[in-house]
Amino acid sequence: MQAYVLVQTEIGSSAKVLASVRSISQVLRVDGVIGPYDIVALVDADDIDGIGKTVVESIQVVPGVTRTLTCPVTEFT
Repeated sequence: MQAYVLVQTEIGSSAKVLASVRSISQVLRVDGVIGPYDIVALVDADDIDGIGKTVVESIQVVPGVTRTLTCPVTEFT
C-alpha cells in the first residue's frame, strides 16, 4: 500500500526536513512543492497501519515538521 504524505514545515526548515524525510526507508520519493504544504512524500508499507506508523513515528518527529496530511493511494477500476 502507498500513500502521499503532505508535510508543512517551519519557515526556513524545508531543506533540512526534506533531507531527513528522504532518509526514511519507507519513503519511495520526496519532493519540495509550493503551496499550503512544503513537501510531498510517497510512502510504502504493507497496510494502512504501517503507513500510519511511518507518519507518526518517523515523519512527524522530524524537527521542523508542523503538520502532515496523509492521502492513501487507491486503485480505481
